[in-house]
Amino acid sequence: MRIKKVKELIRVFVKGGIISPGDFLRILLVAEKLGAEHIHFGSRQDILLPITERDKDILDKTFESIGMEYEVNTFHYQNISSSYVAQHILPSKQWLASHVYQNILDGFNYRATLRVNIVDPSQSLVPLFTGQVNFIASNQENYWYVYLRFRSIQESPWQMPLFVYSEDLVDVAKAVEQLYSEHSSISFKQIFDYLTSEVQMNTQPVTEDLILPETPFPYYEGINRMDGDKYWLGLYWRNNEYSISTLKGMMERCINTDVGKVSLTPWKSFIIKGISEKNLTGWEKLMGRSGMNMRHSALELNWHLPALDQEALELKMYLVRELDQQDVSTYGLTFTIKTSDDITLFTSIVIEKNNEDADLDTYNLLYSKDFNANATEYSVYASDVPKTVITSLIVELCLLYFDNMNESTHTSPRVKLIQDSVSKELYQCGRCKTVYDSEYGDAAAAVPAGTSFQDIPADYQCPTCGSSKEVYAEISF
Repeated sequence: MRIKKVKELIRVFVKGGIISPGDFLRILLVAEKLGAEHIHFGSRQDILLPITERDKDILDKTFESIGMEYEVNTFHYQNISSSYVAQHILPSKQWLASHVYQNILDGFNYRATLRVNIVDPSQSLVPLFTGQVNFIASNQENYWYVYLRFRSIQESPWQMPLFVYSEDLVDVAKAVEQLYSEHSSISFKQIFDYLTSEVQMNTQPVTEDLILPETPFPYYEGINRMDGDKYWLGLYWRNNEYSISTLKGMMERCINTDVGKVSLTPWKSFIIKGISEKNLTGWEKLMGRSGMNMRHSALELNWHLPALDQEALELKMYLVRELDQQDVSTYGLTFTIKTSDDITLFTSIVIEKNNEDADLDTYNLLYSKDFNANATEYSVYASDVPKTVITSLIVELCLLYFDNMNESTHTSPRVKLIQDSVSKELYQCGRCKTVYDSEYGDAAAAVPAGTSFQDIPADYQCPTCGSSKEVYAEISF
């Protein structure tokens, strides 16, 4: 078999990780025409196309027609990242409706060179502080916290002492980018002084601390129920090589069944929301014909790797195989493999490669404050360890995480973590592995938050597969 040689890597900027199935299909068709057989997803909710031939006219016409930007090989610009993907499937601010995201994203009519995040702090799927400019929803309708974080991925984010109104976020981001491009050593105070004196923006004083959720990292794969009779489908390929032929079939099915949006995650996966119950069987058939596994373990899903980094991917696969043989739970934890300084941390546990010249590769293990993925403080657990020792150290960290669960507190200026004083009660469906968490209940089944599994009705059914209450078993750590 002749292997095609990739000549160019096209990076497509999918603002907020939101794309219509029709636009996605057009991108797939042009990628196929230019020699690609698969695509990749990036950590900033963008799409990467490895093409074998370059035709600028075709690329320009395609992306101009769908109102999207792209670049070739350079990775100079940045995609706008958002938590829209978590809307309707994870906790969210009541006022932060889908159209609010869309209105803000539509305002970004320029190519950003700084990383910009637009996120709801109620959810735990999309990171809060991996941007250089981070807009985080407050409890006040249409007002946002502003956090800046420039010089180091380990640097604690600086909080602006004013909330900013939704309609002014783009002007703030643009002004910060212009200032930073002209004066890279500019201080946060100088930026704040400039914004308050030169940029017209509606603001309010920050009157309450930002609350970071300590909810466990969600399982985001497979078919899951939304409110009403709608479902969402999360899909993941372990090697981040998504077959164009399979994706074309999915986008065509979205179009034919009136699914209007596809959402990309920062975890190199994507989610299709709004699937009607009557169309579920068709989706299951499509997945089956494509040979797609929709039930990867949480251990395999919750990893953040640099895009197109084969070394990091191989190390992850090795560690997943090793950890799979251990009697340890990684529920609620996330992992990052860091092989260079280009990756921004949003994770509980970091496996960091030492880049010093040596005969044997060695690694450092770090863990975030309280193992919270949004915490920006990391401590070193072990240094200069060989690959063969990493697994046992991760097991130790997992046990440390569960031993200390709900016992630690963390408060930093203007940032607090929610402290979970409720003992976790988790029951798992024996058929599809869906978890019932007593802390959240099951709103779709009219089971209030805080309801013990023993107290839910006898006729309760699994929201994913419809199995009876009897097939559930308690998960113990």
